Amino acid sequence: MGELKSPGKSFEISKLEVWEAYRKVRANRGAPGVDEVSLAEFEKDLRGNLYKIWNRMSSGSYFPPAVRAVEIPKSHGKGVRVLGVPTVADRVAQTVVAGVLEERAERIFHRDSYGYRPGRGALDAVAACRERCWRYDWVVEFDIRSFFDSVSWELVMKAVGSVCDLPWVLLYVKRWLAAPLQQAGGTLVERHRGTPQGSAVSPVLANLFLHWAFDAWISRVFPAVSFERYADDGVIHCHDKAEAEEVLAALSARMAEVGLELHPDKTRVIYCQDGRRRGDHQHTSFVFLGFEFRQRRVRTRSGQMFSGFNPAVSKDALKKMSERVRSWRLHLRADLSESDIARWINPVVRGWMQYYGAFYRSALYPLLGRINSYLMRWMRKKYKRLRKRKKAHKAWERAVVSRPGFFAHWAWIPSVPRVW
Repeated sequence: MGELKSPGKSFEISKLEVWEAYRKVRANRGAPGVDEVSLAEFEKDLRGNLYKIWNRMSSGSYFPPAVRAVEIPKSHGKGVRVLGVPTVADRVAQTVVAGVLEERAERIFHRDSYGYRPGRGALDAVAACRERCWRYDWVVEFDIRSFFDSVSWELVMKAVGSVCDLPWVLLYVKRWLAAPLQQAGGTLVERHRGTPQGSAVSPVLANLFLHWAFDAWISRVFPAVSFERYADDGVIHCHDKAEAEEVLAALSARMAEVGLELHPDKTRVIYCQDGRRRGDHQHTSFVFLGFEFRQRRVRTRSGQMFSGFNPAVSKDALKKMSERVRSWRLHLRADLSESDIARWINPVVRGWMQYYGAFYRSALYPLLGRINSYLMRWMRKKYKRLRKRKKAHKAWERAVVSRPGFFAHWAWIPSVPRVW
């Protein structure tokens, strides 16, 4: 890429920053934007394309194209969310700015903010939530309605300015906020609020906004409570019902103050009912990041059973995984070999196990057992010699013993399925 700095330009942006941003975009892959240029096509003239981005950004003449709108199912709930897919070049430019903001913002971010941050993730948030549910009796579960579509640009820019005063960063953040959305039919939709979810710079903008709108505010106004926040989803832990109701009322007012609204169906007070907390309340469970927290039977290391308040994969998450397993129609894919199927399903199943199996993994066993049922049906259809049940049973047992890690879920559920 040549020299590191940009002499003679309006803004001091290094070519190395653009190169490092491209490397991150390449690692994340992603779909083409409105120009329909894929990453592979972009790389055919990589040096020239990166030079254009650097030259335009450092001279102040970079103007982002429209963002392609794509509807996808919500990962932990019903309905769809609209993602904004920038062009490959725009993702590189956004990643340059995101890197600058992330480096500065990390210095002020709250330890209980987990979304889109290095070294932190959803499972860290769930683990912290689990531990605090054991110590606090009450929870305020909250979700901000249409956060990425509703956030105020003025307040976003104020939040950005609190950590960075570089003129080019402020200039390009303003331009990205105002970039229109292009719908599937090609219609351009002008926006006046929000930041497209899915763009490279949106996560740090969201975190900066919510740091001041929520994290710093609740730490100042209610220092006795604890919380976990992952983007616009959060859980607040309170000592008693009165405190929880006070926090919820204040939070509703705070969100209105910054131009946002709590989702009425996903915001409520919950009692952490278990074997030692035997009071009654309308709500005794909640879902956070795909895990349902509620009273469950738990076995101690010594083998004793007790009733605790713990997370496990939620019903909605299980339903979506089950639907995907059914959509594979494994029992009809006699055209595939065992290796073909393993390469196909193992990355997906392993991801489910690593995430949803991190807590109370036995809740996943019925789903994994169902995969075994499909595999057994596939085996008996593909091989005539295994049509009889006993022969199929023995072949299954030999496969599990000789190749215990062949299918990812065999690490937990290797047994012959009962129904096949």
